[in-house]
Amino acid sequence: MGKALSMQGERTRKPIQWSDLLFNIVNYTLLSLLLVVTIYPFYYIFIYSISDSFQAQSGVFLWPAGFSLESYKATLQLNGLQDAAIVSVLRTIVGTLLTVLCCSFFAYLITKKEMPMRRLIYRFVLVTMYFNAGFIPWYLTMKAYGLQNNFLLYVLPTALSGFNIILIKTFIEQLPPALEESARIDGAGYWTTFTRIIFPLSTPIIATIAVFSAVGQWNTWFDNFFLVENPNLQTLQLVLYNFLNQSNSISSMSAAEMTNSAEVRTMTPQSIQMTITMLVTLPIVVVYPMLQRFFVKGIMMGAVKG
Repeated sequence: MGKALSMQGERTRKPIQWSDLLFNIVNYTLLSLLLVVTIYPFYYIFIYSISDSFQAQSGVFLWPAGFSLESYKATLQLNGLQDAAIVSVLRTIVGTLLTVLCCSFFAYLITKKEMPMRRLIYRFVLVTMYFNAGFIPWYLTMKAYGLQNNFLLYVLPTALSGFNIILIKTFIEQLPPALEESARIDGAGYWTTFTRIIFPLSTPIIATIAVFSAVGQWNTWFDNFFLVENPNLQTLQLVLYNFLNQSNSISSMSAAEMTNSAEVRTMTPQSIQMTITMLVTLPIVVVYPMLQRFFVKGIMMGAVKG
């Protein structure tokens, strides 16, 4: 019986066509090249950051030029770096949670036909995606709200985002209306329906918004630079940015001044730049793969219709 099945399988197996084989070879070759082109810049930054600063100036390709962790050592020993890292982590966590909660509930309310002036409010949300008042009105508004030298400056202005609201609204509208209707029959209000039914079912798009928000919060330093003078509220990105500017100014010193600077003898602005890039990118690189499957599903389902 087994021999008969194996013989039947061999008979039904189609021979590989040369055209299919050629297509597979070209396809895998192009995808492999694309993979290398995508990964190599990050790999280059890593090997440059652990190379000897002066040997790396002659070029690195596949392996580090020498080995040195002086740039990491100098960067991690910066004054206020630990406090700035804590502020950045708190900003990312609190800002992401607030953005997800506010955007998702706001988008849920816009989907309700009984909400007064919901079409007008939704149009105002769309307008914010195309028009921006500019830097000076933004600066004056933040000061008028009392957000200068205030941690709330980092989380309140980003609590609502037009792009995020549109994605969540589109996703919620694709959910079966019978789920919400059954909850309303059982006496559930809007908040109960949202927290127990809509929000749990919207996990893919929520994860997508969380990724967008977390990356934005982690990388932003613009508001810190213009509106925060308190050193206890400085973010990691601003501290590293100032250190990079300091290293660039050190590299432009005269020869007599350079002899008095121990940093110049062990580091170059390029090595510091690569080290800072690694430090600010690594947390996102670690977190993103955990949410990737939700991210892909959410961004596809949330962008089917507007």
